[in-house]
Amino acid sequence: MNAPRDLPPARLRPAQRAARLKGSVIREILKLTAGADVISLAGGLPSPLSFPVPALRAAFDAVLRDDGAAALQYSSTEGDLRLREWIAARETARGVPTTADEVLIVAGSQQALDLLGKAFAEPGAPLLVESPSYLGALQAFSVYQPTFRTLPTDDAGLDPQAIDAAVAADARLLYSMPNFQNPTGRTLSAERRALLAQAARDHDLWLVEDDPYGELWYEQAPPPSLRAWARERTIRLSSFSKVLAPGLRLGYVIAPVECIELLERLKQATDLCTATLTQRAAAQVLASGLMDTHLPRIRALYAAQAQVMLDALAEHMPPGVQWTRPAGGMFVWLQLPAALDAMALLRPAIARGVAFVPGEPFYALEPMRNTLRLSFVTVPAEKIRQGVATLAGLIAAAAA
Repeated sequence: MNAPRDLPPARLRPAQRAARLKGSVIREILKLTAGADVISLAGGLPSPLSFPVPALRAAFDAVLRDDGAAALQYSSTEGDLRLREWIAARETARGVPTTADEVLIVAGSQQALDLLGKAFAEPGAPLLVESPSYLGALQAFSVYQPTFRTLPTDDAGLDPQAIDAAVAADARLLYSMPNFQNPTGRTLSAERRALLAQAARDHDLWLVEDDPYGELWYEQAPPPSLRAWARERTIRLSSFSKVLAPGLRLGYVIAPVECIELLERLKQATDLCTATLTQRAAAQVLASGLMDTHLPRIRALYAAQAQVMLDALAEHMPPGVQWTRPAGGMFVWLQLPAALDAMALLRPAIARGVAFVPGEPFYALEPMRNTLRLSFVTVPAEKIRQGVATLAGLIAAAAA
């Protein structure tokens, strides 16, 4: 038999949904800045200083020592019972009664978004999102080719009064991030949560509450979950990526049992189960009471970092630039003078040693190109000041 010749690769013929999918602008920016001497205010990565490495090491050791064979085996699709019970108990303690049967463990909340896309999005079917909205959610849903309808936001978050019969007609879901939203850092007020729940009932909408940042408040916890107002029609997503470590790839969904069972069947077809060892180690470390001491340290760290950025913005930004003042989370959102295009500023900024994320990709429709997102949690205070000063100089020059 002759040895195979060097032939050109076969032509890919992907499905239309795959061919149309765009990559993450944030990931591309991280590639541009990797290894470079750049102050990155771009990535939404949690601070490595927040990772409880000793506690996790001890938890993995204990799980492998005490029940290693089971921890290395396949497990149930719905997730480790001990971990689901911990999540249910925490939700119940916050005033929203929850059972373990209402909890599904997933491989990071991004998998939950994909499962929701599989479950509810169809080509042309309406799906309601905030404007701007979380880029990862827009990517996940876009695979299934829905028709996005956008809802306006302001400093109090999403405006429920914009939801009328025409906007809600035939919509499968309304996706929102009510706590310290990515990208704006805004929090939906309690009054608007109540109005949103009523609008959902009036128009028979399911609410998707994406809440990866809700534990990262600085001085005061955000208002209760949307489930407190509309438990029967709320699908709540959260993650351990921001409060333990993203490398664990652990997230969860809380929803009525009927919805959990639907998502569980879809997850079976996706990956059978979330990593057994990781779930058991997480359950071990959470049962130890770690969060009682760990979360206050993260909150204090991020609050200090946020204040450094807000002070630097106040000191350096030229007139005409506005920004949010988050009460928690990881992001500040800037709006530049109307004539400026943040995307056009990106490469000059990187050339000057600072990176950010232009706002355009966070819009499903009609982007505001004079917006951008800054993240402050992974950058030392002096670098934050330096990066903001450099960026402010570029904006001032562009606006002149």
